Amino acid sequence: MNTACFGSGFASGSAIDLWRRRGQSTIEAAVTIPVIFLLLLLLLQPGIYLYDRVVMMGAAAEGCRLLATSEEVSGAGDEGCEQAIRRRLGAIPSQELFHVYEGECSYQIGLEGSEATERVQVTIENKLRPLPILDMGATLLGLTDSEGCLTCKVQVSLSTQDEWVAQGSLGLNPSGWANAREGTS
Repeated sequence: MNTACFGSGFASGSAIDLWRRRGQSTIEAAVTIPVIFLLLLLLLQPGIYLYDRVVMMGAAAEGCRLLATSEEVSGAGDEGCEQAIRRRLGAIPSQELFHVYEGECSYQIGLEGSEATERVQVTIENKLRPLPILDMGATLLGLTDSEGCLTCKVQVSLSTQDEWVAQGSLGLNPSGWANAREGTS
């Protein structure tokens, strides 16, 4: 038997080292993969919350524009404006992950003002359930209510007329604006 192949030979030493390295990478993967999933989970909840908030802000701003322009444009005043806001809120999926959905749209929408007032305001409020693991942390930090839900509230307030219109000496007559631009009265 040739003793050069066994013992302190190069071939047998590299096979053992390779086997040891495989074991090390398996252990590293067993530790790294759960950490990566946990980080993704931690990034998912704020992403969902911000998505909800952005859609709600857009819907509230659209509601303010509808209230400020005319009650008659949307059909039935506040009801038509609220329906338009709910259509915009339809961009948020009707799933527990995005908001508490109890068989119907559970958004609370508050409308204040009209074309005749100085300011209009739209408030939208809804709740969403935190993801597992994160719900414990949110509860410990006091971010959840008695039901264990996070509250997402958006409030947009706009003036019905720009300052230059309200404070202008030209009045509210658009023909006066056109004449002032041309230099005639």
